Amino acid sequence: MLEGSQPVPPITNGAQLPDAFPADQNLQRRLTQRQLTMLALGGAIGVGLFLGSSVTIRLAGPSVILSYLLGAVIAMIVAYAIAEMAVVHPVAGAFGVYAETYLNAWSGFAVRATYGLVQIIAIGAEVTAVAIYCGFWFPQVPQWVWVAGASIGLVAINALQVGSFGEFEYWFAVVKVSAIVIFIAIGGILIVGIGPKPALGLSNLVAHGGFFPFGLKGVWLALTLVLTSYMGVEVIAVTAGEASNPEKSIPRAMRTIVYRLICFYVLATIAMLAMTPWNRLGTDAAITGSPFVAAFAGVGIPYAASIMNLVVITAALSSCNADLYLTTRMLFSLSRSGYAPGWISRLSRNGVPHRALVLSTAGIVAAILLAIYAPSQAFLMLYGVAVAGMFFVWSVILLCHIRFRKSLGPEARARLPLRLAFSPYSDWIGIAALAGVTVSTFFVDGLRYAVPGFLPLLLAMSVVYWRVRRRAQEQKRP
Repeated sequence: MLEGSQPVPPITNGAQLPDAFPADQNLQRRLTQRQLTMLALGGAIGVGLFLGSSVTIRLAGPSVILSYLLGAVIAMIVAYAIAEMAVVHPVAGAFGVYAETYLNAWSGFAVRATYGLVQIIAIGAEVTAVAIYCGFWFPQVPQWVWVAGASIGLVAINALQVGSFGEFEYWFAVVKVSAIVIFIAIGGILIVGIGPKPALGLSNLVAHGGFFPFGLKGVWLALTLVLTSYMGVEVIAVTAGEASNPEKSIPRAMRTIVYRLICFYVLATIAMLAMTPWNRLGTDAAITGSPFVAAFAGVGIPYAASIMNLVVITAALSSCNADLYLTTRMLFSLSRSGYAPGWISRLSRNGVPHRALVLSTAGIVAAILLAIYAPSQAFLMLYGVAVAGMFFVWSVILLCHIRFRKSLGPEARARLPLRLAFSPYSDWIGIAALAGVTVSTFFVDGLRYAVPGFLPLLLAMSVVYWRVRRRAQEQKRP
């Protein structure tokens, strides 16, 4: 909350939002605003940009820049909506609790279970990305070796006290944010021609088929994966249960990450596409490396490609680190709400839900198996299902926000330190855009089975919910 503003009273709508557990079995508020901001950036800046951009460039060419701008609009709607709710309800479980409070019990369960599952799958995709990057230097080493090695280190970091974990993730994120800034700076120098090399200019943005080689259709189809680059802004709400002074730290962190992401993504993409013709970056059907590394390899700067490859490895590790954290906390929330066995929410001596952490490694096991049996398709096979699940989660968040705003009186709305403009119209625009992008996945190679792969999982989760609910009702009967 900003200085001088009055506290916003919680709107519980009859639901008990705070944890009703002993103090030593509650999550500890040890994440600072500095760590919150970098944790959110670490969750968002990762394989969606550094690896997934090879697919989006193939779909849209240079006009993928517009896809990133469109994606930014949708991401800002979701980010501001969730930040409003997180300030009023800074609790573990975040938007899962909000869905249960403002929509219905099924929504609360489904969004938490989906988010946990999506992050588990994303963890597998991200450690797979690490293996793909390592293949740049060691093409003969099997992918599963890198997947297993990276996974062991990340689980160890997540087992630390949350403050120590936050510090690790802070420096992880600092490395890749600094690298993006340097990449943009070097790209700018090469574009304008500072130094001995002649100016590259922006001719590569309009050559080789023009700025719109695949028309506006390409811009829209690229949005299916571009949106995943922004998925991670919701981490602010998930961390709210462990944030110190959440009424101040959450609004500031949200404003910071949203505008940084837009700046980083758009400028980095412009620099990459100006440095190297787009048709050299996104032509392979199989994902074999990062286009950012390929861009540096093509401009003749010594060791630049290897340095950039090290950076994208760090970026993938950072994203995976953040996703392990998110998954663990969502499983913790499900357990505390009675939708998963109680033993899952038990905390270790340093305040970490270590049993939930072990369950969160399921995606890593899947990644190891896919790295052994289907290494060339592993990334998109895992990532596709995660994409569809996140579209569902974001849609539920916006529906929650519509009901949340209705529950607030005019005075409470006026005291919110951060507000989504033009709500509820902006919420409905975001929901419609997400629905359109979801349909578009059927027309993108590698994502055609994203929705068909997710729907059976949603059905299975719903069956689990109704069985748990029926069992609870039977136990209440005399």
